[in-house]
Amino acid sequence: MSYNLLKGKKGIIFGALNDLSIAWKVAERAVEEGAEIVLTNTEISLRMGEINSLAEKCNAPIIAADATNVEDLEALVDKAMEHFGGKIDFVLHSVGMSPNVRKNIPYQSLNYTFFDKTLDISAVSFHKVMQVLYNKNAMNEWGSIVALTYMAAQRTFVGYGDMADAKALLESIARSYGAIYGRDHKVRVNTVSQSPTYTTAGKGVKGMGGMLDFAEAMSPLGNASADECADYCVTLFSDLTRKVTMQNLYHDGGFASMGLSEAVYHNFLKGAEQAEE
Repeated sequence: MSYNLLKGKKGIIFGALNDLSIAWKVAERAVEEGAEIVLTNTEISLRMGEINSLAEKCNAPIIAADATNVEDLEALVDKAMEHFGGKIDFVLHSVGMSPNVRKNIPYQSLNYTFFDKTLDISAVSFHKVMQVLYNKNAMNEWGSIVALTYMAAQRTFVGYGDMADAKALLESIARSYGAIYGRDHKVRVNTVSQSPTYTTAGKGVKGMGGMLDFAEAMSPLGNASADECADYCVTLFSDLTRKVTMQNLYHDGGFASMGLSEAVYHNFLKGAEQAEE
């Protein structure tokens, strides 16, 4: 169902790779709610993914850009504003990758060259995106910038490795830049801490299936899906959340507030009883 929440608004979506991507779902929902969008990803991701079908469905141009490259970002923003005929109302940053995680390198043995890449791709790129937007005065007042994060920024999860450090940095950047962007241009900056989600990137995390099962058992409302995350992002792009900024917003079925759920407790007891037999 469409509520026309984004009627007349224009935005850039970073990170749509295929129909498993949260960014893909956000792009679809934004257009359903009346927005015009530009899709962007790296050249190699565009070659690997299926983004052309999304672009056709959303009637959106694709502009290649490496989110870690300031010159690419400057060209992207210029081309997007030219396409829209004006400023931008919302941006989704759905960008993250860890070479250490992909290569199953444990946290205690990090390759630091890879670690630098993890931070640059997954967090510093968010700063670069906002710095380019800020310097070009490319956002409309009351615009909204959202980045996707995960609760490993606050708690340690086996297998998440240096991505946890990147997410912590990402959330800090959102607060720091949010204070400046809100003060100077009335632009909101928030992060959405999503449930573990079976995306293409998520599949690279060791033990992802177990994380999904555990989070499902711990969350009173169950895990939030990619489609539900897209719904939430749309509300943050809309005028209904004009005074929400500098927040890390948990979209995880209640997981972040739980200590121990009844389901997990009973599973633990069952396992303990079996061990005694």
